[in-house]
Amino acid sequence: MENLASKKELTSQELQLLASEMDKRKKSTATTWLLWFFLGNLGVHRYYLGKIGTGVAMTFTLGGLGLWTLIDLFLINGMIQKKNGEVEQQVISELRSIRATGNKEAAATVEG
Repeated sequence: MENLASKKELTSQELQLLASEMDKRKKSTATTWLLWFFLGNLGVHRYYLGKIGTGVAMTFTLGGLGLWTLIDLFLINGMIQKKNGEVEQQVISELRSIRATGNKEAAATVEG
């Protein structure tokens, strides 16, 4: 919901940039599921989603002897949505930064 409110503040050009960046940076649902299916006991899907600590723990315990891997069956979609939400928020922050820098440069040009 926080991203929705943040998106309302963006111009149409910024929304296009957001969509373009999201296409490049977002985590793929299909890739995550394939990693879980073939390498789930090693926690590779967690590495892919940026959860390095729990990925290492899964690697050393072979997915909690399979139990943790089975639990991830129910958690993966939420993890993907959360990660993609974080990526989107990061891109929105970068766009705001660019806008602020542009406004400062425009103000300096007007003053100078």
